[in-house]
Amino acid sequence: MSPERPPISTADVARSGLRLGFPTVLGEEVWWEEDRPAEAGRRTIVHRAADGTRRELIAAPWDARSRVHEYGGRSYVVVPGVGVVFVNHSDQRLYLTDGGTPRALTADSEHRYGDLLFAAGVVWCVRERHHDGKVDRALASVTLSGEVTEVVAGSDFYASPALSPDGEHLAYICWNHPRLPWTGTELRITRLEDGSSWTVKGGMSESVLAPQWRDNRNLYLISDWSGWWNLYQIGIFGTSSQALYPAEEEFAWPLWELGGLPYLVLGGGRLAVLHGQGDLRLGILDPETGSLADLDVPYSGWRPALSADGNTLVGIAYGSDVPRSVVRVDIVTGRVEGLRRDIAELPDIAYLPKPRSVEIEGSFGRRVHAYLYPPPSVEPAPYVVFVHGGPTGHATTELSLEKAFFTTRGIGVLEVNYGGSTGYGRAYRERLRGQWGVVDVEDTVAAAQWLAAEGLADPARIAVRGASAGGWTVMAACAASTVFCGGVSIAGVSALAPLVAATHDFESRYVEWLVGPESLYSSREPLSRAAEVSCPMLLMQGLADPVVPPSQAEAFATALTDRGVPCTYLSFEGESHGFRRLESKTAALAAELAFYEQLFRPEPET
Repeated sequence: MSPERPPISTADVARSGLRLGFPTVLGEEVWWEEDRPAEAGRRTIVHRAADGTRRELIAAPWDARSRVHEYGGRSYVVVPGVGVVFVNHSDQRLYLTDGGTPRALTADSEHRYGDLLFAAGVVWCVRERHHDGKVDRALASVTLSGEVTEVVAGSDFYASPALSPDGEHLAYICWNHPRLPWTGTELRITRLEDGSSWTVKGGMSESVLAPQWRDNRNLYLISDWSGWWNLYQIGIFGTSSQALYPAEEEFAWPLWELGGLPYLVLGGGRLAVLHGQGDLRLGILDPETGSLADLDVPYSGWRPALSADGNTLVGIAYGSDVPRSVVRVDIVTGRVEGLRRDIAELPDIAYLPKPRSVEIEGSFGRRVHAYLYPPPSVEPAPYVVFVHGGPTGHATTELSLEKAFFTTRGIGVLEVNYGGSTGYGRAYRERLRGQWGVVDVEDTVAAAQWLAAEGLADPARIAVRGASAGGWTVMAACAASTVFCGGVSIAGVSALAPLVAATHDFESRYVEWLVGPESLYSSREPLSRAAEVSCPMLLMQGLADPVVPPSQAEAFATALTDRGVPCTYLSFEGESHGFRRLESKTAALAAELAFYEQLFRPEPET
């Protein structure tokens, strides 16, 4: 039975979201990004000195967040012996600081900066310009005195600039509309002396990611041309392509955020790599022999944001009962040291649900991956099916106090990696091509039916919740099936034509891949099918969301209310695509729990 007083409160969950990210190591010093939920969700940069002392390099109101592609990513880069260059959220300018008052490097303008790299004495970056309702991008260099030079332009999108050891060539990833970085990209090289450029690998149906230099004439890269994001070596003119470790595993995640590295070159030429299905494990790959050995570390998964200096590696790791942590690993001695945890104090480990990987048979015999988080209560229990966003994303087994918040109250969680999710190869994620609103919905419904068939869930008490693209699936699933007794949508998409007209440039052509022509919109979008929804719904939305405008939730709430279907709509001032502020996160979770308590209340006996 669940405890009378659950040990995890809404405030505990809200305060746990430090979102540690993008570490950097140089010698004995380490830097990383860290959120401040109690300070309006701003992001700071933390420096850990050789003696272990920590300090914030920027204080409020400074906020280190890039808005390139709206999703941003790494917002800073270390300048050895000088300080850090970072992107300030409010004006998107580059600033330099050593812990004192930041000094502006770039002018107050319509430009944004992201994916920062410091090499050869300058900052290399993606520069995004918003003007006259249009967006264009380039790769640029910025000196520490603030001189900005455009280096490469002409493509719609850029990522992952990497300078050759001799400083003669710049490697990078680029792509054009309507493609996205997981559908088709190119690895290109520009000779800096004369500006000549050429494609090394990639194309319209190959996703190439994360170039890094082996030497002045050879590169490492990740490509999915075999069906899986695997690691390769290739010459700068596209010759001698060689798979370093061909496997039915992923060696990368989709490029939603810029600046992450899923593998690194270590001292001596070996590679630290992340690989696996679902969760990514940390291993050491010898490119000469092709041997790969996983490191013995107390973490089950790693986020694709590694940094190394010689044989010292830092990254962001997690476990199902270990919070997301900044971790330092000595590759030679094997010493593993946790430097900072996302959650300072955990409840008793007995209160943390232990995830179990399950495979569910979906429509037409399709295999569907999911993670089961059972509650301690006697079966059958009420359950909530969690649906991740993206939709090109995936759920992992990373410890989540949010899930524990529900399981300790007797509510089970099943998190589904529906067809279209990453982590299981290109064919699995291609299931969603032209089928958004069909495959994701069928797999989510199948997950709920599996819970009931296995005797895990009370068939009358299964709800569904999701955010962003997951919110779309929630609304569509509640229209398509009566298996759910209620749904929670956070920043969910309800109508396609308004989304295409209003959303940001990065995803402005995404619907073409996900759905197809406009003639299919009405048969897929939840708003057109609102008349088929009969279960109660809770809709929550940030009013400053540039990805999914508030009108999406407002229109769906109105459609349900007009028909007399119980619907609660909660909006959050100042919140964007995902809640960052302590008060917003606390209020949203409290509202969600109250919604479930009402849904799952036993029917009175007659």
